[in-house]
Amino acid sequence: MDRDDRLKRLRFRAWHRGVREADLMVGGFFDAHHQGWGEEEMAWFEALLEEQDVDIMAWALGAAEAPERFEGPMMAGLRRVDYVKNPR
Repeated sequence: MDRDDRLKRLRFRAWHRGVREADLMVGGFFDAHHQGWGEEEMAWFEALLEEQDVDIMAWALGAAEAPERFEGPMMAGLRRVDYVKNPR
């Protein structure tokens, strides 16, 4: 799959989590950061999308510790949550 198709797939999955709050968090993170992603960042995000929304949100909000495989700069970016826009 080429990069553009892969990013389109990731964007769809990021914005269709099933819970509006998770859509805003995960989709907002994708929209704010995906432009500079290489293979490693896209693979990280693909792996994150396989996790449960409640877990992703807990890791991002600091309510739970993220697994070691997700720790690093991408998780730090997710934890900033400054990318979540108020839909009003």
